[in-house]
Amino acid sequence: MISFVVDEGVDKPVADKLFELGFETYYIAHMMPGVSDVKVLELANSKQAILVTADKDFGELVYRRNLVSHGIILIRLTGSSPSEKAEIVGSFICDHQAEVHKAFSVITKNGVRVRKSHIIKIQP
Repeated sequence: MISFVVDEGVDKPVADKLFELGFETYYIAHMMPGVSDVKVLELANSKQAILVTADKDFGELVYRRNLVSHGIILIRLTGSSPSEKAEIVGSFICDHQAEVHKAFSVITKNGVRVRKSHIIKIQP
């Protein structure tokens, strides 16, 4: 079973949708509002969860600082309503469950991109 940590910048309906689909879901806005990106990534790693975020800074953490993740889904759906985002993200995850582990995925209005991560070590 895939677990998800949903960053606080992501609309609540997205977290609710993942929960409705039966996934173990941790919503940062309810658990630890204001926590640093590094702590969010640490929580996702401790739960062996995929991070769902709208924050491009996680790309920097994974690719420039070589921090490992179990997977990141970056939502870039500017102009979409929270309910539209929830449906799009839910559909993506249902259709691509096997691909998101250890990958950096980007969801846009024009489609999705899934890039497998090559990072293998965790930096403190």
